[in-house]
Amino acid sequence: MQVDAAVIGGGVIGLAVAMRLARGGMDVALLERHDSFGREASSRNSEVVHAGMYYPTGSIKARLCVAGNLALYAWCDAHGVRYRRIGKFIVATSPDESPALEAILARGVANGVQGLRWAAAGELAREEPEVRAAAALWSPFTGIIDSHGFMQSLADEAAAHGALLGWGHAYAGAERTADGYEVRYRSPEGLEERMTASRVVNAAGLAADEVAAGMGLDIDALQYRLCFVRGCYFRLSDRWTGRLAHLVYPVPHAGLSGLGVHVTVDLAGGARLGPDVEVLAEKVQDYRVASDRAEAFARAAGTYLPNLRLEDIRPDQAGIRARRVVPGGGAPDFIIAEEGGRGLPGWVNLVGIESPGLTCALPLADTVYALLA
Repeated sequence: MQVDAAVIGGGVIGLAVAMRLARGGMDVALLERHDSFGREASSRNSEVVHAGMYYPTGSIKARLCVAGNLALYAWCDAHGVRYRRIGKFIVATSPDESPALEAILARGVANGVQGLRWAAAGELAREEPEVRAAAALWSPFTGIIDSHGFMQSLADEAAAHGALLGWGHAYAGAERTADGYEVRYRSPEGLEERMTASRVVNAAGLAADEVAAGMGLDIDALQYRLCFVRGCYFRLSDRWTGRLAHLVYPVPHAGLSGLGVHVTVDLAGGARLGPDVEVLAEKVQDYRVASDRAEAFARAAGTYLPNLRLEDIRPDQAGIRARRVVPGGGAPDFIIAEEGGRGLPGWVNLVGIESPGLTCALPLADTVYALLA
């Protein structure tokens, strides 16, 4: 089989890229080792449509998040994907955190975030009477989305434009050829098969660094190496049903290593706390949520939810994000790299696409298309 482009990975990013390349007239084949799309990071997250106020001005995350926010809502309207633009409060739990909110507001304005402002006097108390804070920002364009429905719509659109979606087809390696790449993969029956592709997009998510290393790239020198960061969630009990109407976030961790234990409201009306941040010593997909973490969750959320009790929360789910290992830690930027300058023309590596990757998916796919078209 010969295609214009092979896409490795069937998470939200791989699906968006496959859709965009197919829409642009390319013959596309997507390889996904699981039996359907989004079985790893893309299905284990907060399902939040971010607005873009946290990320350094000029960074890839900031640019794509601000663009992706509006693009995602427009896509959902056009394709019947469920969402709610419910808005978010970012709260300072004490006066000494107010300067951090000022910095977030200034960064958000510089990034072009729509509608971000200080919550007016009494606004937080009126909108979220359960929340106590010294000050708050209001982000009206933050929302929640049916991430599975979004991924299904991307898959449907990609297929409608001729993309081949290879569920259960595991990427096994590639070799450079005179006019592209010979891509090896295992079929659902365990047989090794091959295709030729003029272009390849590595959207392998948790394994993106391994795929890049397999092409001879020095992932340490390039800062492509990934570590696994687990984030656990706890579900609020039925006693809290209807008592929280918006997303509520504390001031984020230093260096944006995490956004703090926050409240997310889902489309079914329930609410969750999380995620926390736990850097795993090994790259193992361990999705267990230890019940003994409940006390730390209750303590963290209790700083702005004074009526929260330990018995109000129960373990929910965990997700694992792939974070680039860089000097100084923190939350490094996305890597979107066409590797022609390193001897791999037409090969694009997408590395460290963690949060806000869901929000960024559509403009990120446009960026890849521009690199390859």
